[in-house]
Amino acid sequence: MLEATPLGDGWILRHDSDTLPATVPGCVHTDLMAAGVIPDPFLGLGETEVAWVGRRDWTYERRIGGPWRQEQTDLVFDGLDTVAEISLDGRLLGTVRNMHRSYRFDVTGLSGRLSVRFVSAYAEAEAVRGRVGERPAAYAEPYQYLRKMACSFGWDWGPTLVTAGIWRPVRLEHWSTARIARVRPLVTVEDGTGVVELAVDVERTRVEAPLAVEATVAGVRARAEIEGSGGTVRLRVPDARLWWPRGYGEQPLYELELKLLHGEDALDVWRRRVGFRTMELDRRPDAHGTGFTLVVNGERLFARGVNWIPDDVFPSRITRERYRERLEQAAGAGVDLVRIWGGGIYESEDFYDACDELGLLVWQDFPFACAAYPEEQPLRGEVEAEARENVVRLMPHPSLVLWNGNNENLWGFRDWEWEPRLAGDSWGEGYYLGVLPRVVAELDPTRPYTAGSPWSGSWEHHPNDPAHGTHHSWEVWNREDYADYRLSVPRFVAEFGWQAPPAYTTLRRALPGEELAPDSPGMLHHQKADDGNGKLERGLERHFAVPDGDFDRWHYLMQLNQARAVAAGIEHWRSHWPVCAGTIVWQLNDCWPVTSWAAIDGDGREKPLYHELRRLYADRLLTLGERDGRLVLAAVNQAAGDWTGALTLRRMSVEGEVLGQADVELAAGARSVARVDVPRELTPLGPKEFLVADADAGADADAGADTDAGADTDAGADTEGLRALHFPVPDRDVPYPAPRFEVALTPGGITVRARTLVRDLLLQADRLEPGARADRGLVTLLPGEEVTIGVRGWKTPDAETARSALYCVEPTR
Repeated sequence: MLEATPLGDGWILRHDSDTLPATVPGCVHTDLMAAGVIPDPFLGLGETEVAWVGRRDWTYERRIGGPWRQEQTDLVFDGLDTVAEISLDGRLLGTVRNMHRSYRFDVTGLSGRLSVRFVSAYAEAEAVRGRVGERPAAYAEPYQYLRKMACSFGWDWGPTLVTAGIWRPVRLEHWSTARIARVRPLVTVEDGTGVVELAVDVERTRVEAPLAVEATVAGVRARAEIEGSGGTVRLRVPDARLWWPRGYGEQPLYELELKLLHGEDALDVWRRRVGFRTMELDRRPDAHGTGFTLVVNGERLFARGVNWIPDDVFPSRITRERYRERLEQAAGAGVDLVRIWGGGIYESEDFYDACDELGLLVWQDFPFACAAYPEEQPLRGEVEAEARENVVRLMPHPSLVLWNGNNENLWGFRDWEWEPRLAGDSWGEGYYLGVLPRVVAELDPTRPYTAGSPWSGSWEHHPNDPAHGTHHSWEVWNREDYADYRLSVPRFVAEFGWQAPPAYTTLRRALPGEELAPDSPGMLHHQKADDGNGKLERGLERHFAVPDGDFDRWHYLMQLNQARAVAAGIEHWRSHWPVCAGTIVWQLNDCWPVTSWAAIDGDGREKPLYHELRRLYADRLLTLGERDGRLVLAAVNQAAGDWTGALTLRRMSVEGEVLGQADVELAAGARSVARVDVPRELTPLGPKEFLVADADAGADADAGADTDAGADTDAGADTEGLRALHFPVPDRDVPYPAPRFEVALTPGGITVRARTLVRDLLLQADRLEPGARADRGLVTLLPGEEVTIGVRGWKTPDAETARSALYCVEPTR
C-alpha cells in the first residue's frame, strides 16, 4: 500500500550567511517576518521596506533519510513558487518554473540534505523577456513572463510582494508494484441516472504485474482490468440525487473510492466526493444579440456572483477554516457564483470543497490577466502542462461549472493599443482559442469553456460588446456617474464595481499612529488604483457634498456611495432578466488592508456593500426606475414559487407627509420579473418628494437577511416586507430634515426609532469595539419607524456609545 511521509518540519531558510527556521508550506516573506528580519508589509509603509526580498535568491534545506521498505520512493511537491533547482545530497533532481503545477522526483535509495534553491522571480522574468521579446501589459511589472500568481507583482488593489517558497505541502511517497498516477472522473446524468466514468493512469515498477481497479459510489461497485498503463471503469447510479446551486435545491455529495488492486492486495486508493448535475452554457443568438446564460440541471438562472481574488497575498497562510469563513460570508450575502479571477491561482481543494458544500457555483479562470503573454518556450509547454494537471485535479467538484481562458486579454489586444505594439508577435490568442479549449474538450467535456472575460464569442463582434457574451463595465467607475449603469442592458456583467475604504478599525490597525485623512501618507499608500482618490471624490460629489476635513464623515459617505453604486447596477440588470443573465461584482474580498472595490475588507470585516448585497441578491427584490419616460416598479422573483400579494405605493414628502397612495396587486411568476407602471399621480414632482413601494416578501423565498438594509431600495421597520425608494434628484439636492432618532439598548443589540426621515442609517459596529459585528448595514427609516440592529462581540453595551457609532445622511450645508 502506498505510504506517505510528510516533510513539513525541519526546514531552514538560508539568509546571507545565517539560517532561519522555515515553515513549510510557507514563503520567504512569512519566514522573515517570523524571525523578525522584516516588518509586517501590511502595516504603514512596510511594503516598500521589504521590496528587496523579491529580488534575492533563497534556499530552503532539510535532511531526509531512509531506508524505505518499498520498491520506490518519490519526492512530491504540491507547489513550488516559482523558479527553483532541487537537489539531494549534491545530486540535481531537477529544475522547475511554474507555481501552478506539482512536481514528482524519484529519490529511491537516496538520502541526505534536500535543497530547494529559488531564483528571483524578477531575474527569471527578465531572462525570459530577453529571449522572447517585449510584451505589453496593464502594469509595469513583468508578471507575463513566468507562470506565477500575477498579483504578487502588485495590482490596483494589491501590494507588490514578490514571493518565493514551498507554498504547498511536500512529502515522500513510498510504493511498490504500481501506484495511481492520475484519475480523470467524468460525472454526468443520463435520463435520471448518475454516471461516473473513471479514466485511470498508473505508474509501475513491475510491468508484468496483473492489475485491476475497483470503484465504489453510492453503494454501486464496478471493476475493470488495467492493461499496460491505464484503463477505464464506469458506474451507473439509478435515481441519483441532483446537486443544485444554493437557492435551487440541495447539495448531495457522494463518496467515490477507487482502489488499485494486485490480486486481492490494494496498492493505492484514490478518494473524492462528487455530485451529480448537468451544466450547459446557452450562447445562442437571439433578438438582443448573443446570450450567456448558465443552465444547471435544465434550470436557467440569473447568476448572483462575486469575483474572488487570493484572500492573502501570501496564499500559504490561507487555511481551510479561513476559506470556509469567507465563502460562508459569500453564501450569506445571497451569492450563488464565485469567479476565481485570472490574476490569482488555482485554489486549494479546501476552496472547492467548501463551494461544493455551500452550493456556490465556481467560474474558474485560467491564470492569465491583463497582459500579452508570449506563446514561445519555455512558457508554452508550461501552460499546457499546468492546464492538464489542474483540469483533472478539479474535475470531481460539482461546484465547478465553467472554464474561462483569461481576464481581459482579448479586450486588451483590441482596445489597449497592444496590436500595433506587438507587430505580429504572439500574445496569448493561441492559448485562449487553441491550447486551452483543446485541453478542456479532451479532458473535461462535461463543462463549457469560454475564451475570455470579456468575450463576445468571436472576433465578429468587439470583445467587450455588451450585446454579445460577457461584458466588463469599467467606464462608469473610471469616468462616469454610477447612474449610467442604467443606460445599457449587457447580456452578462462579469465585472463592475465601486471603491470604498475598509472598516475604520482595519485602517487603525494597518496605519498605527497615523492621523487619518483621505490623503494622509498611509491612506495614499493603501490606495493602489490609478487616481483612486480622485475617482472616489468625483463619484461622490455627483451625489453628496464632499466633506472638508471630516475624515469620519468622508469614510461613511464613501462606503455609502459604494453600496449605492453597486445597487444601481444590480437592481437595473436583475430587472432585465432574462436578457441580462448575471452580474459578478468586483470584488468579494481583499488580500491586505486597502481601499478597494471589495465587500469584505482585508481584515475580514464586512463593509456596508456586503449587507447591501444580501438585499440585492435575495430571491426577491423590488426596484424602481425609469423606462421610456415612465416610472416603473420591477418585482424580481428568483424563487421557485409565484410571488403574489398587495403592493403599496406612497408618494411622500421629506417631512413625512403622505401625498398620495395606491394599492396594486403584485403577481410575479417563479424565476421571472413582473413590472408595474407607477400611476402618474404618484410620481414625485420635485426634490422634496419621493416614492415608497412596499410588498410582502412571502414565506417561500429568501428575501435577504437584511430585508431592511438598502440604499436606493430598502425596507423600513422590522418586518418581512420589501421596500423600494425612489428620489427623483441626487441626495445633494434633497432638502432632508435634520435627522432625529432615539437609541435604546435591546438584548443582543440596539433599537433605533426615527422621529424624522432618517436616510441610510449605518451602525459602524467596529467603532463600538474592534471585534463587534452588526447584522445589517444601511437602513432608511420613515418617521415613526424603528429598526433593531443585532450586534455580536460587544462586551460592554451602552446607548451613548452606540449613538456615537451611528451615521446617516445629513442635510447639505
